[in-house]
Amino acid sequence: MRRIACALIHHPVLDRGAAVVTSAITNIDLHDISRSALSFGLSDFFVVHPVEAQRTLALRIRSHWVEGSGGKRIPDRMPALGAMRVVSTLAEAIENLGAGADGPVELWTTAARPSDTKPLTFTEGRSRITAEGPPILVCFGTGWGLAPEIHAQAAFQLEPIRSPRADGYNHLSVRAAAAIIFDRLLGVS
Repeated sequence: MRRIACALIHHPVLDRGAAVVTSAITNIDLHDISRSALSFGLSDFFVVHPVEAQRTLALRIRSHWVEGSGGKRIPDRMPALGAMRVVSTLAEAIENLGAGADGPVELWTTAARPSDTKPLTFTEGRSRITAEGPPILVCFGTGWGLAPEIHAQAAFQLEPIRSPRADGYNHLSVRAAAAIIFDRLLGVS
């Protein structure tokens, strides 16, 4: 199986009007995505933020649960938050993940809505993960999703999670979407 990691991107992302913005780090996203990533066997969870004060906040949260009293009180959080890596750009996350024997990192993006290109289905994604190849980095956007420039860098965009509702309502939190996607790609059937 290929090495797989994920990145939670806070810039460049979109706001509700589709303008490119920088979103703020949310404590619960760090906890929940870290725990889901570890549960499904991801090697790393990258938190991507260009603002130093926001990276410092993420590192303080990590430190509290890895070296501080939080980890002593709730030891199950220690390994999950220990796999969290805080970086300033997606390029830095890719560099930290490193190339594999089969080439550079393969970037996959996620989106709540279908794109103009044919998406990678979860079934196809499961097959790609088990085949030989370079490490995979699955990118999740905060705010209203990843900016087009991130999607343009991707080898694949995963199919959206579809709502069974008749009105098509689909507004999952990024942490819920990450858990669903990890299960669909890596979960035991």
